[in-house]
Amino acid sequence: MTVSKLSTAPDRGKSPRRATLGSRIGLPAAVIGLLLFTLFPVYWMVSTALDPKASLRGSDVLPSGISFEHFEFVFDKGNFGTYLLNSAIVGLATIVAAALLSLFAAIAVARFKFRFRTSVLIMILIVQMVPLEALVIPLFIQMRDYDMLNSLLGLSIVYIALSLPFAIWTLRGFVATVPKEVEEAAYIDGASWPRMFWSVLLPLVAPGLVATSIFAFITAWNEFVFAYTFMKGSDKYTAAVGIYQFFGENSTAWGPVMASSTLVTVPVMIFFVIVHRKLGSGLAAGAVKG
Repeated sequence: MTVSKLSTAPDRGKSPRRATLGSRIGLPAAVIGLLLFTLFPVYWMVSTALDPKASLRGSDVLPSGISFEHFEFVFDKGNFGTYLLNSAIVGLATIVAAALLSLFAAIAVARFKFRFRTSVLIMILIVQMVPLEALVIPLFIQMRDYDMLNSLLGLSIVYIALSLPFAIWTLRGFVATVPKEVEEAAYIDGASWPRMFWSVLLPLVAPGLVATSIFAFITAWNEFVFAYTFMKGSDKYTAAVGIYQFFGENSTAWGPVMASSTLVTVPVMIFFVIVHRKLGSGLAAGAVKG
């Protein structure tokens, strides 16, 4: 028995070392592989946009050179500056309106008890599950009846409606985490409801408001189907639709396509970098109910 214990003791001592060595090598390798898999499409997009011979690049990893002629082309010939401005207008309107409406709706369903409250929450979930493609024709007919086709205002209203279900459901969790005693203490100190909302409730749910605003902005900035269907004039196209003009029937101008795609991606990346800390804390806070 003693011999067998002594013979097996070294094997037990080696296994943790092997596991530690494997984790030291395997984890960094997995992270590097994931980063390469994630960042390579971004590299390919930017390098192709800067490649003066983008249409002849093929599968070459490195571009033939660096030039900004494709960016100049999309602004001069492709009118892409107008498309970016249209997307910015629609995105800003969507963020402001969706944030305000979803916040007040979330307060209503989280704080007040009224008839059909549960039914309203279930309807919000059902609307969120409906595929966007199924809403194109009904919304098109509705916008046509209201004479709001080919209008940035009409498109903004559609994006606001698409953003509200997710925003209301998410903000409801943030409002529910705020103890009612905090609001009652403000009332005892003599604060009115608007004063309590501005000084107490709004700062506490601000991270959730940032998270839902990012979702609303990305929805409005990257959406293609509704913008392409509702807009008749090319001067009202958004940036996502503006990229489509560089795709021909028999050929594709890959340089302008990648240049315009880079221009569409950069604002989203900048916006995300600015608010990513509040986004992370907001999503974590919304997942816990106090």
